[in-house]
Amino acid sequence: MANAPKPTTVKKESSSSASNLFATLTIPICIIIGICIYKFILGQPTNFIDDNAENLPKVGNYAGMAYKGGFIVPILMGMLLMVFVFSVERFIVISKATGTGSLDGFVKKVQAFLNANNIEAAVAECDKQKGSVANVIKSGLKKYREMESENNMDTDQKCLAIQKDIEEATTLEMPMLEQNLTVIATLVSVGTLTGLLGTVTGMIKAFGGLANSGAPDQAALATGISEALINTATGISTSTFAIIMYNILTSKIDKLTYAIDEAGFSIIQTYASTHK
Repeated sequence: MANAPKPTTVKKESSSSASNLFATLTIPICIIIGICIYKFILGQPTNFIDDNAENLPKVGNYAGMAYKGGFIVPILMGMLLMVFVFSVERFIVISKATGTGSLDGFVKKVQAFLNANNIEAAVAECDKQKGSVANVIKSGLKKYREMESENNMDTDQKCLAIQKDIEEATTLEMPMLEQNLTVIATLVSVGTLTGLLGTVTGMIKAFGGLANSGAPDQAALATGISEALINTATGISTSTFAIIMYNILTSKIDKLTYAIDEAGFSIIQTYASTHK
């Protein structure tokens, strides 16, 4: 049987629940913070002519300009904050999964111990490294030792059993790294679309100012154009930041996966070559 003890499964389910709770709480909290920043910082009367938020922003006052972006601005600010918070959370999780030392150095040490057929030293190195990658490799090494005392299977069957154990351990460890990445990926599209919505509402107000009989309402026209441009800029910024962080995080996860595959292949090859 593959080495996948129940305590590990329970631990992963607990971590998954904690991650889901984190996401559930973070999303509304970020929106609330965005609204507070919009109301109490961007909307300060001192940002506007005659210290009146109903007037146009003072010349060069970007906080007042952002405030004039309308009710969609705090939502976009909340989304931008979400990208930042979820990115930091994922960086912490991936860092823990990597372990205490250099991942490349760890894999090379394990390979060197395997080449010397020193399984105990490789297991000790996993205990020293810690993290998800080390846990998966350690599981494979334990199965390696188990197969050495197994007499009812041929070498190919034993290699398949080791491979299956590594795959099952990976199934337990790696999905946790990808949790909440869907939130960042979703914000890539939602940020752009929300910014576009703000752009449309701003242009509606701008054209409303032009539609007045007689001279155009310059204040309404300026406010509408400001709302359109601010929402466009904020939406693009949110999506750009989300794309960059998503790509960075997925590349780090791919690196961990590659390290597991590389070490797992070494374990299987070592067993096959030493038990011909």
